[in-house]
Amino acid sequence: MNLEGEDMKFKDALHLFSLPTPILGQIADEIRYQKCGDIVTFVIDRNINYTNKCISMCEFCAFYAKREEDVYVLSVDQIIRKVAEAVALGATQILIQGGLNPDIGIEYFEEVFREIKRRFSVHLHCLSPPEIYFIASREGISVREALSRLKAAGLDSLPGGGAEILSERVRMRISRRKISAEQWLKVMETAHKIGIPSSATMMFGHIETKEDIITHLFRLRELQNRTGGFTAFIPWTFQPKNTALQRTVHSAASPVEYLRVLAVSRIVLHNFRNIQASWLTQGFDIATLALYFGANDFGGTVLEENVVTAAGMSFEPPAVSEIVRMCSAVGRPVAQRNTLYKILNCDFL
Repeated sequence: MNLEGEDMKFKDALHLFSLPTPILGQIADEIRYQKCGDIVTFVIDRNINYTNKCISMCEFCAFYAKREEDVYVLSVDQIIRKVAEAVALGATQILIQGGLNPDIGIEYFEEVFREIKRRFSVHLHCLSPPEIYFIASREGISVREALSRLKAAGLDSLPGGGAEILSERVRMRISRRKISAEQWLKVMETAHKIGIPSSATMMFGHIETKEDIITHLFRLRELQNRTGGFTAFIPWTFQPKNTALQRTVHSAASPVEYLRVLAVSRIVLHNFRNIQASWLTQGFDIATLALYFGANDFGGTVLEENVVTAAGMSFEPPAVSEIVRMCSAVGRPVAQRNTLYKILNCDFL
């Protein structure tokens, strides 16, 4: 089923959800093997949240400051110290994200990026589409101009945050102040066209339907057909604790639901090479199982994380040795990669 790299029709993609879990996993695993072989990759990185002030105030978010006295904005020096700590631990990727903070202009990001690049040889994987769109609007410039300026300052790629579910019905309920699905896709398409690659994400397990999930995957697939600019896809589950949406969604999606959506994503997104497991939301045991449901990448070591932990998830960044041990225990060779999936270290093989 869909092993020849063709676009599935909507009804066929939706039918995948009716398949037994072992069959669904087997199909996804075969596709994974054809595309990637058995090797499992990971990146050493740090996630720096430069501010917690956000006018979007999404229903699913527990991170943004609820009171003005709790707001912070990291200084350039504070960010540099965090990057230095990460580099000393072997990080090759720095992920910088925050909120939609009207007090921060584009010059702040340009200074941060230039200073990091002046001091360190790291890949800057920074600013989700909502942040890019907000920065451009605040400055009164186009998205293309904002991206071009940030690229000139040192931005290397965009993370796929802010996608949630690319359905306006869903977005109007959980993130009505954030950019639309069309705007999210337009930012990504613009970035790809000027040579800035990106990852893509999906946050599920809240109010979306199976039809919404397939719509999301189809929209990503269609953009990837046009640009080829997505490096990877990362589906992860909504964590309800401490969020406004907790009144409606009382518990996170089950591990089985996660694995099934992961498998469907691998099957539908035939034009994505890399599918990432989410150990941060699922834990290491389920993330290891994800290697049999279409995932070929274990994500990052994430030396710092604040957004998911604000929703009540326990967080302990894994050592490289732990990732190697977990993957090796299920018979998979492991390699360290960079953001663009170039292998950096095969000594674990």
